[in-house]
Amino acid sequence: MSEDVLDAVARALRLDDDERTYLFDLARSSRHASRAPSRRRDVEVPPRVQWLLDSMTVSSAFVRNGRTDVVAGNPLARALLAPMFDSATIDRRGRPNIARYIFLDPGAHDFFVDWDAAGIATAALLRAEAAREPHDRALRELVGELSTLSPEFRSQWAAHDVLMRHDGIKRLQHPDVGHLDLTFQSLDLPLSDRTVHDLIIYTAEPGTASEDRLKLLASWAATQSPAAQPTRHSPQRGPL
Repeated sequence: MSEDVLDAVARALRLDDDERTYLFDLARSSRHASRAPSRRRDVEVPPRVQWLLDSMTVSSAFVRNGRTDVVAGNPLARALLAPMFDSATIDRRGRPNIARYIFLDPGAHDFFVDWDAAGIATAALLRAEAAREPHDRALRELVGELSTLSPEFRSQWAAHDVLMRHDGIKRLQHPDVGHLDLTFQSLDLPLSDRTVHDLIIYTAEPGTASEDRLKLLASWAATQSPAAQPTRHSPQRGPL
């Protein structure tokens, strides 16, 4: 199907930007439907990106790939998302997967005050990724796992909602500092020509109780960060 025809279909159905992109991604992937699923090699996060994350000391910042794996983050992200990092749903490398945590860890219902909205958005993000990368074996395995173990995910997956980027307000109930009302912004991070990565930044409105609590978390994170630990120097030896 040509792009002109797809464009006409999108206009006739009054698709929004995300739905239009999803339609074009599906058409592109259908041209290669015979390809067998393969395991994509993860893109390594370069040091310059980690330096960028670490420079944000009063905002939680992390990098998320299209499968919703958290592949890098700053100390405040680790402190803010502690329930996710400490969950049994992390992978063998200790990395959280947002979708797996939301749908498979019962504690996510307490951590995300608006759990229903978080689940809807996360399933829609995965649906969009499935159109971009229909032959990604790891993504298929994730969707299969969630579909098998989570009735809530099955329901959201069947809705066929799509979302390319997720921004807005996030309300969290943190186990150490309590309730947080945070704004979050998703920015494209071009680490690869094909693989999607987003830089996600959580911050609080100045002058609010949430800002005070986020700063408290930032203070704790700074004292526990490896960079804050004293460097051990080996005793100097004299000439042999």
